[in-house]
Amino acid sequence: MDPLSFKTDSGKNFFHKKKWIIMDANHQKLGRFSSEIAFRIKGKDKPFFSPNFDCGDYIIVINSDQIQLTGKKWLKKKYIRYTGYPGGKRITTVKDLFKKDSRILIYKAVKGMLPKNRLGKKMIKKLRIYKGKDHKHNAQNPVLLKNYNNTI
Repeated sequence: MDPLSFKTDSGKNFFHKKKWIIMDANHQKLGRFSSEIAFRIKGKDKPFFSPNFDCGDYIIVINSDQIQLTGKKWLKKKYIRYTGYPGGKRITTVKDLFKKDSRILIYKAVKGMLPKNRLGKKMIKKLRIYKGKDHKHNAQNPVLLKNYNNTI
């Protein structure tokens, strides 16, 4: 046998056709919904998935103000950041963050599920989140995705 015949052909980036998908956050749980978004942004639902290429789809999330959390997470879940100065620890609860802008919750959840490198930064740019039903991406002919909690 020729050892050169065992090479694996990996798909190139220009072969992948990216679609635009609409996902409705109405009455969805934050974690399960965010993991489905991250799954599709990475391209893991594609037969030609490769972890070193950005082969996922563009995702449009509508109704982000209708997202739900289970249990006591509205009061107990906290986001902690540090400003870099002494005494600069800042703590924000989910409830305060939701009042400020509901889109930030979904953005932070999805960003935490993507790779922490240059590819992850490129992937998160394919996520568009809107508070209501209206979005400005009709020219891309997006497809409304239904029954997406059962794909993972």
